[in-house]
Amino acid sequence: MKKLLILILFFTYIDATDYIDYKHPFHPTSGKSGMVVSQNALSSELGIKILDMGGNAVDAAVAVGFSLATTLPRAGNVGGGGFMLIYIKEKDEIFYIDYRSKSPKNATIEKLLSTKKIPPRDSKLWERVDYTYLASAVPGTVYGLLEAHKNFGSLELQEIMQPVIEQAEKGVYVSKDLNYVIDVTPQLENDTESASIFLKNGKPPAEASILKRPDLANTFREISKHGVKGFYEGDIADKIVSAMEKNNGLITHDDLKNYRPFFRMPIAINYKGYKVFTASPPSGGGVTLLTSLSILNNINIKKYKNDSTKTYHYLAEALMRGHNNRSHYVGDPEYFNVPIEKLLSPKRIKELASSIDSNKASSVSQVIPFKPRKESKDTTHFSIVDKDGNAVSNSYTLGLSFGSGVTIPGTGILMNSQMNNFAYRYGEKGSIGRVVSPGNRFEPGKKPMSTMAPTIVFDKNDELFLVTGSPGGSDIPAAILRVITGVIDFDLDIGEATMLPRIHKDWPYRGLEHERAVSRDIVRRLSSMGHEPEYENTIGSTQSIHIVDDVNYGYADLRRPNAGVSVQTN
Repeated sequence: MKKLLILILFFTYIDATDYIDYKHPFHPTSGKSGMVVSQNALSSELGIKILDMGGNAVDAAVAVGFSLATTLPRAGNVGGGGFMLIYIKEKDEIFYIDYRSKSPKNATIEKLLSTKKIPPRDSKLWERVDYTYLASAVPGTVYGLLEAHKNFGSLELQEIMQPVIEQAEKGVYVSKDLNYVIDVTPQLENDTESASIFLKNGKPPAEASILKRPDLANTFREISKHGVKGFYEGDIADKIVSAMEKNNGLITHDDLKNYRPFFRMPIAINYKGYKVFTASPPSGGGVTLLTSLSILNNINIKKYKNDSTKTYHYLAEALMRGHNNRSHYVGDPEYFNVPIEKLLSPKRIKELASSIDSNKASSVSQVIPFKPRKESKDTTHFSIVDKDGNAVSNSYTLGLSFGSGVTIPGTGILMNSQMNNFAYRYGEKGSIGRVVSPGNRFEPGKKPMSTMAPTIVFDKNDELFLVTGSPGGSDIPAAILRVITGVIDFDLDIGEATMLPRIHKDWPYRGLEHERAVSRDIVRRLSSMGHEPEYENTIGSTQSIHIVDDVNYGYADLRRPNAGVSVQTN
């Protein structure tokens, strides 16, 4: 598959002996064996435990994926969905599993919004697809992780699940961050079951206390014993459907029993000699990322400093055009013919690149389309490489922080809020002015578009080079783009590339979001070029592994607390 990409432009080499330089403030963790980088250090450590047991990268991914439901309940999940890229070195092949959540078959506009007519955006009726049982699409996480294990795992499922079960049963220390996010998530207190788990006398559990998840542990036991059927059929399925029926939810036994993940072809381009693979639709993030990189193939940003005004300008212009591509013709390929080849064609890319003025921000009208509601940032990502060179890049989500806020009684399963990701107001502008894609209009049984974009990069010799991804809603492509260009164009180590100040530019929204670390002088200059800078707290949270001379260099983004790199030592 990688060998289909034949255009090689140039290659930059980083001498491993000089990779860690004490002049630089951000140092990655290094190791020559397995490595796990995730948004929670406890889950990273559990992944290494699986590798130490003789498991491979996929086995570790299954464990980390389930573990994060305990350690990072705002985003880690069994009740959500996502995308996974898997590289199997022996086969020299990349596999892509789409386990995105999908709309229940009996869902209708009238059932979801209690009206046949789409309500105005300020209507409280929209909360029905945010915070109630109606908000949940059919979960895909369990099937997706187990499908990966079925095809590529090496350990027995019971071996993988045992430490996951023990972690949920014994509980985890409540960090300052977990205490805070529970406190600021009002939907948890509106659900009796969620409140019983995450609130003590109406308040979040105290920092440094232990949060135990016995019901979740029992759910893991059912999955361990019965595999897919332990979740999508049997007692767990009965509890999900019973709760749905009692609370006007729409997920049925048939929805659960008939859910299947898809093996799809990833999309890929050659970026300055490197082969970049990422998720294809229903991911719109992959289209955005590859469009942006393809445009930058035509621009030598290397001649500018990584923090120069010109670099930020070109990144913004490329991202704006990337989001233009995703905004019009991306959706569930089972329901909509997404013209990927045309969106990423040399003709289309040349058209987009040639419309960039090196000294002036583009107007919305200058970025011509190829003839939603604001996305949640509470996704999470993890990257894994094992001692044999296999790799996993996985992004998954509950949607909003803690999803819908609804927990299925007796299971510990937090349900997603993915029904709010559809374009219900087709033909109208979304919350940031984006015209919604016809490919993402709501239909029963359909998967909503997502900006998740797990990514794997190979060098000019087709050797594994970079495993990365990020949470962040529509910010995801911007975060990944900054890391890739930082490593490839500016020869930075993965720590430096990760901590470069980030910007985000959507389309047709005029604002240029930027982190605080972007200097005031650069913000002023970007403003003079016609950009409209807007301060954004942080943009994304990449979890990355950079492979140089057979050494793994991992870096957990400091933008979110408690992330961690764990290294296999044997």
